[in-house]
Amino acid sequence: MNSANTLLGNEIEWEDVSEGVRRQIMGYDEKIMTVKVEFQAGAIGNLHAHPHSQTTYVASGTYRFDIDSEIKIVKAGDGLYIAPNVIHGVICLKSGILIDSFSPVREDFLKQQ
Repeated sequence: MNSANTLLGNEIEWEDVSEGVRRQIMGYDEKIMTVKVEFQAGAIGNLHAHPHSQTTYVASGTYRFDIDSEIKIVKAGDGLYIAPNVIHGVICLKSGILIDSFSPVREDFLKQQ
């Protein structure tokens, strides 16, 4: 990806992740990646951990996050930080969009495309 790319959401294909969850990779280089994730109510992001730092901005919807066994209910306008290798997962309570940023890039996401 070169430094002058403009990514328009309607031009990026959605990737189905699991039932009720799909994502668009909005931009990345080797140091950072931004991903838009759409959740339907009741959809689950299973508990997992990865070696990347993660920030999440709640663009819309309501979610129940489990981060290192601590439960947080978040809604539009809220943000989260998840440290590397911390076990976390999410349940969508009200359909919406999360904006995730990862550092470094999630190579595993690129291999799934």
